[in-house]
Parts: sequence; C-alpha cells; structure tokens
Amino acid sequence: MSGRERIRGVFSSQTGATVGTGATKRQTLQKTYWYVKELDNGALEVQPLNSNHVPSGPKFTVERESFLNSYNPEPEFYTQYVLPVMTALDEKIKRGEEHRNKSESYSAEYEFNAAVDVDEDNVRANFGLGLTYLERGETGRAEGVFKRLVDLGATYEPRHKHLFNDFGISLRKNGMIEQALEYYHKAEAICDEDENLYLNIARAYYEKGDFDGCRNYLQKSLNINPDLEEAGMFWVYLQDNGYMDEADDMTEDLDVSRMKKMKTKKKTKSTPVPGLKFDF
Repeated sequence: MSGRERIRGVFSSQTGATVGTGATKRQTLQKTYWYVKELDNGALEVQPLNSNHVPSGPKFTVERESFLNSYNPEPEFYTQYVLPVMTALDEKIKRGEEHRNKSESYSAEYEFNAAVDVDEDNVRANFGLGLTYLERGETGRAEGVFKRLVDLGATYEPRHKHLFNDFGISLRKNGMIEQALEYYHKAEAICDEDENLYLNIARAYYEKGDFDGCRNYLQKSLNINPDLEEAGMFWVYLQDNGYMDEADDMTEDLDVSRMKKMKTKKKTKSTPVPGLKFDF
C-alpha cells in the first residue's frame, strides 16, 4: 500500500428508482454522496453524508474492485460543501470541550447543541452535551442524551473508549448506576482489555451491591496489571470489610503476599484512596 496514495474523500453512487403510477410512471436516477476512506487492507470504508453534508451514520466496507466500478469521485463537492462544514463542526466541538474544561457549562451546552444540530450522530458532541448536563446535576436532560447515545452503537470506535469511561464515571456520581454499567460494558465491547476500565466497572458493581460482579471485574483488572495499586487496595478493602470469605476469595490467581503488604495502605470507608476516581 506504500507505493500509492490511499483513496480518501467524497464519492457518489447512483441507483435507479421508479416514481409515479400508470401514465406518469417513469424511471429516475438517485444520486447519493458518501465519505470514503481506504483501509490498511485495501477495502474502502464508506459512510453516508447527512443533509448538512457531514459524514454521519453507520459505516460499511466495500471491496476495492467493486468500489471502483460503482462509485464516482466528487472532489469539487468535497471542497465546496463537505470540508467547510466538517471543519466548522470540529471547531464547535473543540470550543464546547474548552468551555466544559473551564466549567463554563452554559457556553459548552450552546456549542455542543450547535454541533448536534449539524450532526445528531456525532459521538464527541453527544458525550460532551451529556457530561455538561451531568456536571450541572441535570440528570433528566442527561437521560435524554443517554438514550440517544444508546442508539449510536454502530458508530462507536475504540478511540471513543475514554468518552465511555468519563461518561460512566459521571453517571455513577449522579446515582445512575445501571446506566453507568451499560456504558462501561459498551466500552468493554469496543476496546482491548483495560485494567482501569475493569476497575471502574468493579466500583459500579460495588455501589450497586453486586459484590460477585465487583470481585469478578476487580480480578480481571488485577490479572491484567497485578501492580495496579488502586485495584490492590480495593481488593484488600473487600477482604477486610467482610465482602468475601475464604470460599469467595479469588487470590489463588493473584500475588497474595503482595496483596497482604498493601494492607498497610488500607483506608477506611470514609477515606479517599489516592489515584482512584471514587471514594470507599
């Protein structure tokens, strides 16, 4: 693939359609625009443009030979319509994220809503809007964004994992434990194993009162990274506060001696544990 430039840009396809009935019946051609990106394996990733000329919605792949036979390049359409809108959309999202980082929540809401108006399926804009509502404690409005995000499953990619994690943490802090777990498990489904994600899932199960789920995901976290201090301290906390007995204890697959040494760092239920995104 290194010997030539990869295909990327806007292409169109045409499909035939029948309109009218009887004497008014006629055949027409319908033109559809797509944003196209060539993948490492030579296949083409194709995504439709929405009414605002932004790539949006589910993606699918087309083999190179089939693509070249069925799609036509539209460089002028891309330059004149698509690129300016995509650039403006990205700027809106960046401004929203900057406002949210500065705790300027209403300015952030304005920018994220403006972005969603352009592309209602945009993952970053929706997460930003949901996080803004959660940070203001507006769980009802956040629930509406949550439902919209649930329907975007086909557009999620591994690079969105941290957004799931941040949103899950905010959901949990607002008492929306079931929603937090749903988001964490979506993140789990789109990324490789991650000890920090598993640790946050364990914490959500703990708050739910599902201690089997808590121990299961805590063990997953420690199996990936036995030196993750926060997970080790959480494990010792569960042992020392009666959340597991010898029958439940799963330390046979872990470094027991290392776990026991961590008891010197044990915290009480009211004391924050350094490095964790939650308190015991």
